Amino acid sequence: MPPDYDAAVQHDHTFRWGRRVSRRGIDMAIRDLVREDIKTAIAVLSAFGAAAMLSPATAHAGQAPAGAVQSPPAGAAKPFVPPSFNVPTLVEAGTFKLVPLGPDLVKIDFDAYMSSIDHLQQTFTRSTDWPHANISAADAMLDMQTEQARFQARASFAYAVLTPDGQRERGSVYVAPSAVPGYDAVVRMWVTKAEYDAGFDAELYAWVTDWVRQSWPFAKVAYPGRAIDWASWDAMVAKAKAEAAGAN
Repeated sequence: MPPDYDAAVQHDHTFRWGRRVSRRGIDMAIRDLVREDIKTAIAVLSAFGAAAMLSPATAHAGQAPAGAVQSPPAGAAKPFVPPSFNVPTLVEAGTFKLVPLGPDLVKIDFDAYMSSIDHLQQTFTRSTDWPHANISAADAMLDMQTEQARFQARASFAYAVLTPDGQRERGSVYVAPSAVPGYDAVVRMWVTKAEYDAGFDAELYAWVTDWVRQSWPFAKVAYPGRAIDWASWDAMVAKAKAEAAGAN
C-alpha cells in the first residue's frame, strides 16, 4: 500500500498512501493504462519523463518488456531513475523478500492492511482515508493495477514485503519522487500491527535504508516520519507547494 505520494509529489487527490496524488498527468495516464488506452497513457507518461515504452500487448499482459525503457525526449522532465538503472524486482533478505505490488498479490495485500486498519491510519497515512473497512475487492484490484502501472512506467516503485515462501505480506515499501527540493526520493514503509508488535518495523527500516543507499541511484533520500519528523516534513512540502504555485 502506499506511502504518502504527496510526500513524493503534491497533494490533490486521495487514493492509497493517504493516497493524495497531485501529479494529475501521471494519475490520468495510470487510469488510461488500467483502462487499456495505452497509446494515450504512454504519451502522457513520456511527457512527465516517465518514459517506459510499453507496447499495448505488454501492458495488457502486465509484463514489463526487457530493454523497453527509452531516454526521455529533449525538454522532458528528468526521469525519476535513469533509463539505464535496473530496477530491482526481487530482493531476498533472509526472513523476508521484496517483490513489486501487482494484481497477483491483491488478496494477501488486502488481508495484510485490513488486519491493521487503526494501526495504519495512525502510523502510516495519518488519515482515515486509507485503509478503511469499506474497501471493496474492486478498489483493492484497482490499487494493485495502479501500482503495477506506475512501476512499469518507472514513475514510482511499490513493493510487497513477503514471507520467504510468499504466502503472507508483512508490510510494504514505497520508493517515490520527492516534491521537496534537495531530495532525490521519498521512501516510506509500513508493517502490519502484528509485525510492528513483534519488532519488525525497526528491522525493516534499518534494512531498507541500507538497501536504498547501496542499490538505488539517489544521493539524498527522505524518510518522513522516521529520519525526518512529520512536522518538519509537512512544513517542507507546504513550502515547496507554495513556491511552485508562485512560480506558475
